[in-house]
Amino acid sequence: MKLLFAPWRMDYILADRRGRRCIFCPLEGQSDRKRLIVHRTPFSLVMLNRYPYSYAHLMIAPVRHVYQISTLKPEEMHDIFQNLGKSISILKRAFHPNGFNVGMNLGRVGGAGILRHLHFHIIPRWKGDVNFMPALAEVRIIPEHLDKTYNRLLPYFRKFGS
Repeated sequence: MKLLFAPWRMDYILADRRGRRCIFCPLEGQSDRKRLIVHRTPFSLVMLNRYPYSYAHLMIAPVRHVYQISTLKPEEMHDIFQNLGKSISILKRAFHPNGFNVGMNLGRVGGAGILRHLHFHIIPRWKGDVNFMPALAEVRIIPEHLDKTYNRLLPYFRKFGS
């Protein structure tokens, strides 16, 4: 039997979820790097998903704590979509995926893991990236540690930000 290691998952498994704070809202003393935020503007932020569906899975959220699309201000909506387009361009250049899944999960029944802060998921996809592991073993294989993926993406987002 082969062993698969995903050591960052243990924090999630053992976490006390009672009173858990919103991952998109600032926590005192936590840097963007610690929170896996690769880019931010006054209205939105782009971060790596700590528990990704696929390699280089990004999320884009408004800075303001909002959970209904109808309450987004026009400048927030514009900024989020600006970052969405740029993030896809950056992922194309950095990792050469063959396609993307982009979307939102709204409400518990809609699959939202974070109910009170809307966010987009950008999931890069490669031909053949879906195999038997998720279906049979409920395991996803992420080929690189999140810190390394963060370091790979950061220069692209810095260049975009300037």
